[in-house]
Amino acid sequence: MADALCRLPRVLLDGRPAARALLCGSNAHPGLRGEALFYPYQDGTLLLIRALGLPGDGFYACHIHALGDCCTGGDVAFHCAGPHYDPEGREHPNHAGDLPVLLSSGGRALSLVYTGRFQPGQVLGRSVVLHALPDDYRSQPTGAAGGRIACGVISSVSDDKGRTTVVDLLSQV
Repeated sequence: MADALCRLPRVLLDGRPAARALLCGSNAHPGLRGEALFYPYQDGTLLLIRALGLPGDGFYACHIHALGDCCTGGDVAFHCAGPHYDPEGREHPNHAGDLPVLLSSGGRALSLVYTGRFQPGQVLGRSVVLHALPDDYRSQPTGAAGGRIACGVISSVSDDKGRTTVVDLLSQV
């Protein structure tokens, strides 16, 4: 049986994201930067995340949080982002905002994931949060993901900002 090539969806190659979050590191990780791009696809979202300046090689939890506030004051970085986005009241790891971990090599990570748990418009005004540890996909309520090390508010991509495709992003890695 011949193997079929897995092709990138056209929306990534030709389209523009519907939403974007620019990630900034916490006070403890000021060099951490990244972005998350949300593309409408089928009945859900293709989510492209890239990050630079992660504290080391390894796995980092990534979640959509309920609130769109990345305040840095207080004892917990980005505490204003609230809990995981969970409109249906499910247990972790079945929150709509629970995503696969990012794999960092040399402080860099690039991830592309499809989720049918939300569409881009449903997460506008919420936040993307990177955590210091990998998600264990068992512990309640957050997967023992550790402290919050980066955060970005999800906003709509307006037509006047130009087009960002996967090809554009890969040329910048």
